[in-house]
Amino acid sequence: MMRLLPAVATVSLTVAVAYYLYIPLPDAIQEPWKLIMIDAGFRTMMHLASLKAWLGVDHYITSIRQSMDGFDGMVGESGGGVMPGVKVSDITFGGVPVRVYEPPAGGEGHLRRGLMFIHGGGWALGTTKKGSYDTINRMLSDELNTVVVSVEYRLFPEVHFPVPYLDCLAAAKHFLSPEVQARYAIDPERVAVAGDSAGGNLAAAVAQEISTDETMSVKFSVQALIYPVLQALDFNTPSYLQNQNIPVLYRLLMVHYWLQYLGADLSLQSQWLANNHSSLHHTSITPELRARLDWTALLPPKHKQNYRPVIVKKGSQGTGKEVPGLLDVRASPLLAGPEVLVKCPRAYILTCEYDVLRDDGLMYARRLQDAGVSVTSDHYEDGFHGCFSFITWPMEFDVGKRALRGYINWLQNNL
Repeated sequence: MMRLLPAVATVSLTVAVAYYLYIPLPDAIQEPWKLIMIDAGFRTMMHLASLKAWLGVDHYITSIRQSMDGFDGMVGESGGGVMPGVKVSDITFGGVPVRVYEPPAGGEGHLRRGLMFIHGGGWALGTTKKGSYDTINRMLSDELNTVVVSVEYRLFPEVHFPVPYLDCLAAAKHFLSPEVQARYAIDPERVAVAGDSAGGNLAAAVAQEISTDETMSVKFSVQALIYPVLQALDFNTPSYLQNQNIPVLYRLLMVHYWLQYLGADLSLQSQWLANNHSSLHHTSITPELRARLDWTALLPPKHKQNYRPVIVKKGSQGTGKEVPGLLDVRASPLLAGPEVLVKCPRAYILTCEYDVLRDDGLMYARRLQDAGVSVTSDHYEDGFHGCFSFITWPMEFDVGKRALRGYINWLQNNL
C-alpha cells in the first residue's frame, strides 16, 4: 500500500496540473497549447499578485507590473527586434512622458510621417518602453520612415478616468502643434493615431476630440485601432458571450478593468455582467444612445448567429449615478453621435474572431462607415485578443505576425 502512495500522488498532481492548465479552444486557433501555457502564466501571475495583496504586501496591480516588467525584459533580450538606426528619446509632451522614435533616414530636405501610439493593458498595465510594443514601434519607425511617439499615460490604481484620456489628449495636442511638427520634419497631412485594446479606446476618443476641435490647425489624418474596447453598456454582445472563456482577455476580466477605470465599486461586477447597469429604467440611457450600440442592427448576420440581445427592463437602482463616466463618450467612443463621427479621420480597425471585443470594433467600423468615413476592417478568423503583441519568442504566433504586417502595410499605403 505504501508503495502505491507515490504513484497515486503523482497521478493526482498530474491531473490537477492538467485541470489548471487546460482550456478548450476553438479549432481555428493555431498552436493552442502555446496559448494555453501563456494564459496559465498570466493567471498564475494574477493569483500570486492577489495573494500578496491579501497579505498586505503590495497592491495587486503593482505586483503584476513587476512580474511583467521582468518577463518583458527577458523577451526583449531574446526576441530582439531592435533597429540600431532608430533614435530613441524619453521626453515629455505637454507634461506627459513619451518615448520618441526617429527613423534613421532623418528629416533633411523632406518631410516624414508621424504616428502617436497608445498602448493597451486595461488602463492599468503596460508600457511601450519594453517588450513587443517597443519592438513594433522601432520596426514601424524604421520601415515607414515615421516619427513615432508612444505615450506613457498614467494608470490605475494611481489614477482613474478621465486622467489617462486627458494625458493622451495633452500629448496629442503637443505632438500636433506646428512647432513640434516642424522640429521633427513631419508632414502635417500625414499624421496618425493608433492604439491597441485600451489604447485603441484612448486613440479613438482622442481622434474624436481632435477632429471636432476647431482650434487645432493640424489634425490626425488616419486612425488605426487594434481590437479596441469602445463601450461599457452591453457585456452580452455575441462576442462577449461566444468568447467569454477565451484567453487572454476573459469577459470577467474586461468588466473588472472597466470598473477600475471608471472608479466604480468592484462589487458591481455581477450587475454589469447581467446588463443591470444599462436596464431600461435608466432614463439617462436614451433610445438614441442605445441605438448607437445596437448590435442587432450593426453587426453582419455572420456574427449575430443565434444570440439574442440581453435587455433588462428593471435592473439595479442608481448605477448610473454611482458611475458618472459610464455614458461619457471620452470613455466609450462608440456612444459618440453621427455629428462627431462624420468629422473623424479615415480608419483601420483590426478585429479578431475569438475576442470579447470583436463586436465593439465591428460596430464602430459600421457606424463610422454610416457617417461617411472611409474604413478598412481587417478581421482575423484565427485571431484572439493580444495576438498583435505576440510576435517574438517565446510568445510568437503566426496570426500575430500577420496582424502586425497588415497594420504596417495599411499605414504604408494610407498614411
